[in-house]
Amino acid sequence: MKRVLIFVAVCFTLFAAVVGSLNYLINDSTKSLLYSDTTLVPFNKTGVLLGTSKYVKRGRINEFWQNRIEAASALYKSGKIKYLIISGDNSKAYYDEPTEMKKELVKSGIPDSVIFRDYAGFRTFDSMIRAYKIFGQTSFTVISQEFHNQRAVFIARHYGINAIGYNAKDVSAYYAFKTKVRELLARVKLYLDLMFDKQPKFLGEKIEIK
Repeated sequence: MKRVLIFVAVCFTLFAAVVGSLNYLINDSTKSLLYSDTTLVPFNKTGVLLGTSKYVKRGRINEFWQNRIEAASALYKSGKIKYLIISGDNSKAYYDEPTEMKKELVKSGIPDSVIFRDYAGFRTFDSMIRAYKIFGQTSFTVISQEFHNQRAVFIARHYGINAIGYNAKDVSAYYAFKTKVRELLARVKLYLDLMFDKQPKFLGEKIEIK
């Protein structure tokens, strides 16, 4: 039993060290590429809004979703982007992140004609690669919360994409706890994706943003 406990402790320590190292690498390499002020963020033709579910338990609006909508709207209205790619999950007929986000953005005053939907943004990794390979964007502004932008921009830069991030307002620690834990695991998965040269689940025909 003692040997088992020692083995578990060693494994946990190694895992924590790996996660800590990855976090430092991602955060440090992207800290100068993220912005929270529309007056400071550089212009990019296109913004990539990362999808999430509109609702959480008991039908309450997801604060992550709402804050990303507000950030995308602010970025467009400040003239810092001209087009928007909404990249999210539409793997089921009744679940369509890009369309739900588009509806809200159009309500906020953004023209329908400047919004493009990426229905196969199942993961952040897929969203970044598809923005480049399918939508032909070599430079864009990622729109999400800061912790999410850090990972997204890191992925994009790894593949030679000139990406920066615009940070949507974060949510309270109480509501964000599970998301932040999942983010730690996602960063470990990211390392494996890069190590084994993972590709998006779907690519398909190219879509031109004029």
